[in-house]
Amino acid sequence: MKHSIKVERAKLDMTQAQLAERVNVSRQTINAIEKGNYNLSITLALKIASVFNSTVDAIFELEDSDWL
Repeated sequence: MKHSIKVERAKLDMTQAQLAERVNVSRQTINAIEKGNYNLSITLALKIASVFNSTVDAIFELEDSDWL
């Protein structure tokens, strides 16, 4: 899954730890999401989008390999 979490964090000058606190997960979870090592729930995707005042589909995008 492609995403723009790191870019969105940079726009707000936000650390992984700060985002993690806002969405009630660990910093390690945010790190794993950014590295593509974590399949997040719809609820967490919605929370992250809300922090960035955006929509889920603006931040997350399925890649062709995600359909397999």
